[in-house]
Amino acid sequence: MKTIGPKDLPLAQFHNALLTAVAPRPICFASTIDSNGEVNLSPFSFFNIFGSNPVTFIFSPARRVRDNSTKHTLNNILATKEVVINVVNYAMVQQMSLASCEYPKGVNEFVKAGFTELASEKVKPPRVKESPVQFECIVKDVIETGNEGGAGNLIIAEMVLMHVNEDVLNLDGTLNQHKMDLVGRLGSDWYVRASGDALFEVPKPAKNLGIGFDQFPEHIKNSTVLTGNDLGKLGNVEALPDADSIEIYKKMNKDLQAILVSTDAIQAKQNAIERLAQQLLAQNEPILAWKVLLAL
Repeated sequence: MKTIGPKDLPLAQFHNALLTAVAPRPICFASTIDSNGEVNLSPFSFFNIFGSNPVTFIFSPARRVRDNSTKHTLNNILATKEVVINVVNYAMVQQMSLASCEYPKGVNEFVKAGFTELASEKVKPPRVKESPVQFECIVKDVIETGNEGGAGNLIIAEMVLMHVNEDVLNLDGTLNQHKMDLVGRLGSDWYVRASGDALFEVPKPAKNLGIGFDQFPEHIKNSTVLTGNDLGKLGNVEALPDADSIEIYKKMNKDLQAILVSTDAIQAKQNAIERLAQQLLAQNEPILAWKVLLAL
């Protein structure tokens, strides 16, 4: 294990290490205006949602590492206290990257990057038409975390209106994660696309408590076949199956029967049983997996 303190590396190198380790991060594509009404559009990946009542977003236009200067977005927000947060999907990621160029003040990144301005309803900054979801926000507070290069400026924004492109909705009106096709920021030049095979579901724990690892038989807890994710699924069941249900399942599952009557050594049988249980876990059948594991 390599241990690194915040001052052990040059700031730029440590900054990149942090952005690579803390990832993927959602992207706040922020549109703002200055006191003269000039528009700015810029992406920030120090961003997330921190409450739903009221709806609270926080993002941070950090001070530039190289020269400790602040960004136009921060200056505009300090002047007007308004922002529109536009989410970023795969179809617009290259244009978003172009908008991140450090153009001089007064240059409209909507024009430079080819985005379409949509008038907002409750705030002055425009929305990005190409973004599948846009949030109109008023800024409640700005918190400086320091005054040197790399320091953050936490912009606490409250949403007052949300706009959703109907193309990303399910028939019941909920947002479809696949249709959203969002992207997240990684370190260096890397991004991640949140769609297709990259998406997977992890069922939320049941209302009742899962049994946990401490209730596992030792040979299951120390398995060389089952992974940490496999054990996590097993630990989330509310109770182990009873002996009668295990016996019934032993008679029903031919693969399990073949393992049990084989002449293999006990450890080989145990490994085969665990592999069979692993297949059931991949099918999201943890109770059946437990019946297999407890059959020997």
